[in-house]
Amino acid sequence: MTVKVLILEDNPVARSFLCRVVRESFSDSIGITEAGDLETARRQIGIAGGSSGMHGVDPFKLILVDLELPDGNGMDLLSELAQYPATKIVTTLYSDDDHLFPALQRGADGYLLKEDRFEVLVEELQKIVRGQPPLSPAIARRLLTHFRQGSDTERGTVHGGFTRQGGFVTSKPVPLVDKPLDHDRLTPRESEVLTYLSKGFTIKEIANLMGIKWFTVNDHIKSIYKKLNVSSRAEAAVLASKQGLV
Repeated sequence: MTVKVLILEDNPVARSFLCRVVRESFSDSIGITEAGDLETARRQIGIAGGSSGMHGVDPFKLILVDLELPDGNGMDLLSELAQYPATKIVTTLYSDDDHLFPALQRGADGYLLKEDRFEVLVEELQKIVRGQPPLSPAIARRLLTHFRQGSDTERGTVHGGFTRQGGFVTSKPVPLVDKPLDHDRLTPRESEVLTYLSKGFTIKEIANLMGIKWFTVNDHIKSIYKKLNVSSRAEAAVLASKQGLV
């Protein structure tokens, strides 16, 4: 099965560069759709099932989003795709907090700087199949600095006024309390994925064990997090262990 990728980038040279990065990053068959503005991107997403990825239509599995575009801002598209079943990654030149945190708050699953070397971008994108957030090194350092500066925040919430959500940063502080495991809501496939996650397997390893594609495992994990109201692999594993699932 071909992995469908949408690259939203108005600069033709940068768009060609990102296409090369994507093709180098994954061993699967890749089908890339290019868009130079928001209107084109929205039209292509509509063809692939709309902003929620309607059942029965083959949606994109990976979307790279530039922020500054001729007809608007990529932030708006991220908000529109909050329920879309794809890994959404910002690719931009902006490394400041005013762009970084709003992008993550609007649902970006990663944040990459186009100025990084080809090899660095490939390595960061490959983290997707290992269940890790693709973040440019400079962005990772900025996030660490932000949380360290917030280390004196009231105990019982995550430092800096931010909390982990789906593996990435959002702006709602949440008390660190136990959450019930509603295992009956999980499908058999999701239960199997959760078991492997709890044992420390990577997304790629789980895909090989189950005989499915890595992006299908990624979809199962997102569903597990949503159903169990957890925000990380570790939290899901703890809940599963407490309930005797693994």
